[in-house]
Amino acid sequence: MGNALIFCVLLAIPMFAQAAGSQAAAKSQRKEIFDTKRDAAADLQAAISEAAQKGKRVLVDVGGNWCRWCHEMERFIEAHRELRELRDKYFVTVKINYSPDNKNEAVLSKFPKIPGYPHLFILDGKGRLFCSKDTSQLEDGKSSYVLDKFMAFLQEYAPPGIGRGTRGQR
Repeated sequence: MGNALIFCVLLAIPMFAQAAGSQAAAKSQRKEIFDTKRDAAADLQAAISEAAQKGKRVLVDVGGNWCRWCHEMERFIEAHRELRELRDKYFVTVKINYSPDNKNEAVLSKFPKIPGYPHLFILDGKGRLFCSKDTSQLEDGKSSYVLDKFMAFLQEYAPPGIGRGTRGQR
């Protein structure tokens, strides 16, 4: 019996090592969607200027490469052409990293408190805040987002003229 137990343990070691290696490989293959070294203040100002010139709004995406839901949101948007097109047509997107390496506290201190990540803010071409969105409200409650909810959110805060697009007008 002792030899059988040793044999089973020896067989299991490669399987555990392979599983651990697969998890590490998946993490290392995960695309970095937030740049910890970017100047968030400069990026935000550039996005506000571009939005003003093009009649768009600014979609501020705050998160980090450590965040599973940040990666899921990126994957979800890339998988839904109509969502990506709506976003790109009416918003200038800026990603702001929040991680132990760079919390971007100076920039993020100008926004309402963020309850969780990813988090979205909508600004106009003057930098005025229209919306602070907890993205959990756009989720399916399980593993991803809901296309209709996400589309409705973007339509609601798009510049006037599409969808409802009147939120935050002064």
